[in-house]
This record gives sequence, structure tokens and C-alpha cells, in this order.
Amino acid sequence: MSLTPELQQKIEATQALLRDIGQSYPPVAFANSFGAEDMVLTDLICKHTPNIEIFTLDTGRLPAETYTLMQETLQRYGQRIVPYFPEHQPVEQYLREQGPNGFYESVELRKRCCYIRKVEPLKRALQGKKAWITGLRREQAPTRTDLSVKEWDEGNGLQKFNPLIDWSHQDVWDYIHHFEVPYNALHDQHYPSIGCAPCTRAISVGEDIRAGRWWWENPESKECGLHVKKIAVPA
Repeated sequence: MSLTPELQQKIEATQALLRDIGQSYPPVAFANSFGAEDMVLTDLICKHTPNIEIFTLDTGRLPAETYTLMQETLQRYGQRIVPYFPEHQPVEQYLREQGPNGFYESVELRKRCCYIRKVEPLKRALQGKKAWITGLRREQAPTRTDLSVKEWDEGNGLQKFNPLIDWSHQDVWDYIHHFEVPYNALHDQHYPSIGCAPCTRAISVGEDIRAGRWWWENPESKECGLHVKKIAVPA
């Protein structure tokens, strides 16, 4: 398939932005959760801006398909992806007090689990960095409509960039198919958004693309704490 002129312009603009970020904010890192958007950015960074570090947050509860993609990504690009795991003591305490799936019981318990497994490791990943990069897009969720390409991350005290903020779902997949970028096999099973295995399900035709994430909650609460203006530690 050939790329549309509009998508080609977006690709060139994203490449230019990534080069500028890499030059203006060293050291800078990209948070890769191995979703479709993140694979687009992984492809662009590995090809054009290898000075940008790539890291991933391994929560310990990711789907098997995500680990398969991690391995394929390492083999494809030959660029080291730095993993960050949650600290074992708060994980163990949470399991003792709430059990392995206590996050289904309330938004507060779910956010506590997300803080332990994702937010705290993110803080460690961003230590010493001047900026970080995400694969967020505005059309993904109601909680993301007011995001911009560049914003100050108050919770982590550094600049945050969302290079794909104006890309459409179709743009992402046209890029993946055109450049034969590896992607998570769960996408072919109607999983448009993929996180931890117990917090992600397939969606039905007509459902919102984020409907499969924390599906037992209201859309307004469907963030894990990584992408809020200021991070608070859940009680």
C-alpha cells in the first residue's frame, strides 16, 4: 500500500520533532508499552533518532503476546530496551492485603495497583531525564482530548512530548502495514488497547477503542496515573 500525502506529512513532522527533542532535551527517553502507537514510535526512533532511550514498564502481569512482541522487537531493531519492574515489597503487601485481583473491587484499589506496578517504576525510569515521550493520541479517550504535543509534566518535573497526538487510528495502522512494523497479536483479536492481562479485554463492534481497558469503571476514571497533570500517591 502507498501512503497518503497527509500521512507522509505527519511522518515527516514526527521525524523532525523527534530529532529536535533528542537534540534539545538530552537525556530523553521514550516509554514503550508495545501498543500499536508505541511500535510506530519505536520504528521511527530506531531508524532516525537512536540517541533517544527506549524503556518499558514490565508490571509482571502483561499478556504473553506482549512478551512475544518484546522479543521480536529486540530481534528486529537490535536496540536495547531498558525494563523497569515494580518494587517487590509493595507488590507483596498488596497481594497479602487485597489478593491478586483486588483491583476489581474499587477504583481506589485499582489505582493503588497501577501506582505500585506502573507509576512508581516510571518515576525511577525518568530519574535524571529532561524529557519523556509517549504514544498518546487525542482520539483515544475522553481523558486525553486536552493533551498537546508538548506539555510540562508537573508530577515528574520534566517536559513530556506526545508526537502522535494528532494521528488517527487509521494513520497508525497504515504506517504499521506500509513499513511492516511488528505489532501485538492481540490487536488481531479485537484488542485495540492493551495493558495488563487482567485489566484488558477485547471489544465489540462499535465500542470505544478504550472500552476494553478497566471495562468495569466509568470512562472518566480510565487512566492508570502515568498521564495525569500531577501524580498523587493512592492511600
